[in-house]
Amino acid sequence: MLHDVLEVLRTQNRFLITTHVRPDGDAIGSQLALGLALEKLDKQVTLLNSDPVPHSLDWLPGSGAIKAFRGEVVFREAVACADAILVVDTNALNRLGKPLRRPVQSSKAVKVLIDHHTEPEIWFDHSYILTAAAATGQLVYEIICGLDPNLIDAEIATALYTAIMTDTGSFRFSAVTADVHRMTADLLERGGLPASEVYQNIYQSRPPMWARLVSMVLGTLTLLYDGELAYMVITQRMFSETNTEYDDAEGMADFAMSVHGVRVVIIFTESRKGVKISFRSVGEIAVDGWARAFGGGGHPNAAGAFLAASLDEVIDRVLHSASRHLGYVSQSFEVTLSQEDEAYLSALTSLQG
Repeated sequence: MLHDVLEVLRTQNRFLITTHVRPDGDAIGSQLALGLALEKLDKQVTLLNSDPVPHSLDWLPGSGAIKAFRGEVVFREAVACADAILVVDTNALNRLGKPLRRPVQSSKAVKVLIDHHTEPEIWFDHSYILTAAAATGQLVYEIICGLDPNLIDAEIATALYTAIMTDTGSFRFSAVTADVHRMTADLLERGGLPASEVYQNIYQSRPPMWARLVSMVLGTLTLLYDGELAYMVITQRMFSETNTEYDDAEGMADFAMSVHGVRVVIIFTESRKGVKISFRSVGEIAVDGWARAFGGGGHPNAAGAFLAASLDEVIDRVLHSASRHLGYVSQSFEVTLSQEDEAYLSALTSLQG
């Protein structure tokens, strides 16, 4: 409950704030805004993640305070000595990443969850969860206002606006309500920040070879099941040949979702350790259950999972499970892959280089 979370924030003094691996705008913006607010209340704050801040977000004021944990003694002590550990934008221990999982789990600190994902784990002492929220940044805004609305300055407003804008697809997803727009209007007024600059910093500062990466990824676009399901593949070879990084692939699903008739998009992103699977859908088509079937999770319309297997094996397993998870959408999902689709899956092996 919000009241319990506010009580922890008011009464405790040493805080560790963390979020999920491969942090996005909602994760970093929420973490940063909450940390800045607590520091203004003279609290001791450590911002610590398993992965570093992506370059698309390192322009955020104060982002340099967010550190990537690699087992350093000083950070181990910060976890061990924290009065409270605040986990934002993820509700599963494994999503904190291997470096932080055990230290967080073994800490005697009060553990607080602030999140909007479904099916949270139960190891938290207190939580503020609202699955209908457009972003975790929306919840952090409410928490900071509960502490003192005057805490929101230009830096905190920028972080929260970034969190909400990125997790709503620039305010175009179904979770965006009139209340969300009123909230962001308040942030724009309090922060005195031009919304166009935030958008440009995140989405219009791509490296020159990003266009080449987009071209290569779009070359893998495949439509299945009468065009209702689309998937694309991003390989390590593509990143290497274009000198781009993982977060440069952010937003690729939007290209596939722009195709008329597409209602579900899957992005398979290859890494050295396995394959990241990103699920996106529209309307009442829920994909979070599909992601959980592969050890992941997320929102009904946006979810993800990771499998430590080869690219072609992951693609095959996920696509052949479509009828089990999306069979209710239409009868077209009940068909099996055609011989042409099977041949295409086999050919994808060559993309691994």
